[in-house]
Amino acid sequence: MVKKYLALLALAALVVSLGACKKKEEKPITPATPGAVPGLMMPAGEPQIVVPDTVKGQWSAVVITVEDKTANTTEDVTVKLNSTHTIKGSNIKVEVGDFLPDFKMDGITITSTSNEMNNPAVRVVVFEGETEIFKGWLYSKFPAIHPFQHEKYGLLLKKGVTKS
Repeated sequence: MVKKYLALLALAALVVSLGACKKKEEKPITPATPGAVPGLMMPAGEPQIVVPDTVKGQWSAVVITVEDKTANTTEDVTVKLNSTHTIKGSNIKVEVGDFLPDFKMDGITITSTSNEMNNPAVRVVVFEGETEIFKGWLYSKFPAIHPFQHEKYGLLLKKGVTKS
């Protein structure tokens, strides 16, 4: 009887250990999106930019600091919203779009929660010649979030310019 009990106990232990040794199903590895935050899921779809009525028409331009990394110089340039600026001595064009003084992203909606300069951001598209090399936001208070990266030039949002 004891032998049967021990044999049954040994068999049960073997079954349990075999089940525990099963290879865990691995999750597929997906390539990281440049600038993506690990573990952060981005909603599907093209972001919708909503400029609230309290912000519309209140801002006329932005001041962008252009850094020339090879000459080790910076220059502040004022660029009107929805216009283009070409960096001196280069074929780099910066298209300036919407300015949001209090940037907030909720799902796929990008908006400004107020007209206060709490989290200023400007939407830009950068071209080198005819090739688009950057499309995104420049953040005044958080310049390291998804920054424009180029071997010679840097771009930083300094401030928004209100309409007079």
